[in-house]
Amino acid sequence: QQYSRLNSSSQTNSLKDLLQSKIDELERQVLSRVKTLEEGKGGPRNDTEERVKIETALTSLHQRISELEKGQKDNRPGDKFQLTFPLRTNYMYAKVKKSLPEMYAFTVCMWLKSSAAPGVGTPFSYAVPGQANELVLIEWGNNPMEILINDKVAKLPFVINDGKWHHICVTWTTRDGVWEAYQDGTQGGSGENLAPYHPIKPQGVLVLGQEQDTLGGGFDATQAFVGELAHFNIWDRKLTPGEVYNLATCSTKALSGNVIAWAESHIEIYGGATKWTFEACRQIN
Repeated sequence: QQYSRLNSSSQTNSLKDLLQSKIDELERQVLSRVKTLEEGKGGPRNDTEERVKIETALTSLHQRISELEKGQKDNRPGDKFQLTFPLRTNYMYAKVKKSLPEMYAFTVCMWLKSSAAPGVGTPFSYAVPGQANELVLIEWGNNPMEILINDKVAKLPFVINDGKWHHICVTWTTRDGVWEAYQDGTQGGSGENLAPYHPIKPQGVLVLGQEQDTLGGGFDATQAFVGELAHFNIWDRKLTPGEVYNLATCSTKALSGNVIAWAESHIEIYGGATKWTFEACRQIN
């Protein structure tokens, strides 16, 4: 039975890879077609037919992914999943059903995998009324990854767009705006004066995969996250280096976020983003 489960899991993964490569190919066709049109070539009738063909194929692939997903979902624990954002769009995202409380400190951690260039995009953004950039993690264009708090910016030392899974954490306290950045369990940078004495405001909208320019919307495809994301957790305190290391190494002592814990029932997906089974540290690279 164990073998058949593993076998079925590997079949599902290879099918996922096949579907993903088809989606990538279709995206290349779409981009190539757009380029041709921009150069003023090609007849309108052919263009409409091609566009309908490509959209139909994409729709059927997304339906197939959903069917595969449903089969996987029936057999997995609530936290053993990842989100996949295969294309850079302004409509593919996930939304965390819970909002954040007022926070005077936080730690945010997640697993990320991306080979997108330039910039992996926006793994998450938290907007509140009157401030779209209340708390944002973004790597845009050729800039390094940055964390924004109340629209104030700190550059982070992460290097993650190598197509491999990485565990990242950022800690922050309002006192002196002190922050720390961890990649794969090791602290790689720190600083201060990042939005000092500004509490993170409550009652906002927390989105995975897109940067919000308005509360819950205003997405820009150039800032979208492309890749895979899992185990997004938030705490209302600064985790210790040991606690971060436990998370990055999947220790049995690893904690779940006390503000946002990674659970399938907490996440809604939109626009073709998908959920797949994921076990950190077993699936790394």
